Amino acid sequence: MVELYDDERLDYLLNEDIRIIQSPSVFSFSLDAVLLAKFVYMPIQKGQIVDLCTGNGVIPLLLSMRTKGKIIGIEIQERLCDMAKRSVQYNGLEKQIEIIRGDIKDAPKQLGYSKYDVVTCNPPYFPTISKEEMNKNIHFAIARHEIYCTLEDVIRVSSQLLKQGGKAAFVHRPGRLLDIITLMRKYRLEPKRLRFVYPKIGKEANTILIEGIKDGNPDLKVLPPLIVYHDNNEYTDEVKQLLYGIIPS
Repeated sequence: MVELYDDERLDYLLNEDIRIIQSPSVFSFSLDAVLLAKFVYMPIQKGQIVDLCTGNGVIPLLLSMRTKGKIIGIEIQERLCDMAKRSVQYNGLEKQIEIIRGDIKDAPKQLGYSKYDVVTCNPPYFPTISKEEMNKNIHFAIARHEIYCTLEDVIRVSSQLLKQGGKAAFVHRPGRLLDIITLMRKYRLEPKRLRFVYPKIGKEANTILIEGIKDGNPDLKVLPPLIVYHDNNEYTDEVKQLLYGIIPS
């Protein structure tokens, strides 16, 4: 059994095969992380993958169900890093997943340049933060705001880690799309796949999923939209399939 601290709980991760440690006062994963883990290209049999800003390790755990490759998760917050490590141990995935505490800006020097097949990141979305927000909950503030790393840091580091032809995938907000594409091209990550996520039909997109190839040729494909909820607030069939493997009849 895994030891839980304070208000931590052991939740099922989409299915009953994997469980994850979460805390309402520290960190709980969102749908964004799940969508990114399902969206990104993943080598099935082998490969080296890095997840930046890994939080409680949700993306490495999800990716372990799609690949036999080695996965490294990097997280700067000690508490979240510890939660991620205990989740990996609970699921017996120590041989496949390694969780490292550290600043992502140091990752290329620490892990090696131009050697990874895939890099993923669900980064902090918001560039600024007030002192009031900082004082309310430091864990939430760091996860949501660019306190320790900026969008440019994330994209630059992703490129530095990737081998030529390697793929980087990010989840973010539509309002940062032009920034993301500009920075990806600045750091030799050519955008190749883009998908807009909408909360409901008729609503504005509130999430984007984007994947690029290091030194790839220009050819961006915009994928069909992903609608999350029906009007009755139930998940759509596609989202149910992504989350739970339920195939609509």
